[in-house]
Amino acid sequence: MSAQTDDRAGKAREMVIVMVLSLTAVLTAWSGFESSKWGGSMSINFSKASSQRIEASRQATHADAARAIDLQVFGIYLKAVSEDDQRLADFAQERFTPHFDVAFTEWKSTKPLKNPSAPKSPFELDSYIPPGAIKATAADERADALFQEGLDDNARGDRYTLLTVLFALVLFFAAFATRIGSRALSWTLVAMTSALMVVGIAFLAALPKLL
Repeated sequence: MSAQTDDRAGKAREMVIVMVLSLTAVLTAWSGFESSKWGGSMSINFSKASSQRIEASRQATHADAARAIDLQVFGIYLKAVSEDDQRLADFAQERFTPHFDVAFTEWKSTKPLKNPSAPKSPFELDSYIPPGAIKATAADERADALFQEGLDDNARGDRYTLLTVLFALVLFFAAFATRIGSRALSWTLVAMTSALMVVGIAFLAALPKLL
């Protein structure tokens, strides 16, 4: 093979290497950018999940306080009934909270004094829903969803980090190909490097993007 042909082959190889290096540099920067963005999204979602946990705890405390009041008033009612004190029983019943009164009415319809299979108290019924209970459950569900989203964001960020490592390998081997004296070995390394870059591009295209 003539020196002119060797020169053309060398220039073609250098051109391919330059293109690989340029494109891979851009892809490396993009992968690092996406990894950073997903890491930020993860932190935001974890922070939101923590806020929802606090809200759930606040609402649960509110529900517990309402339940405690209902228990006390219901206790007075039971004491009055057991002592056949109708006046005190009426007094207590008039002070039932609206949410407890619904469950109490349902419980009383089961005739608990005569029906052994009746619920032991209104608190066992699904109709008893103290204020804050539903909000606490909803806040917990939002916290679970946000926490899972944060974990998913972390996994996406990790995949982009792995791509950054892969593209860094492409840069290393592409640069190393210019140092090899053997033309055949150099072209082989360039081909392998290009194939590795294409694999990285395919993975990059499949990953979700966050702009």
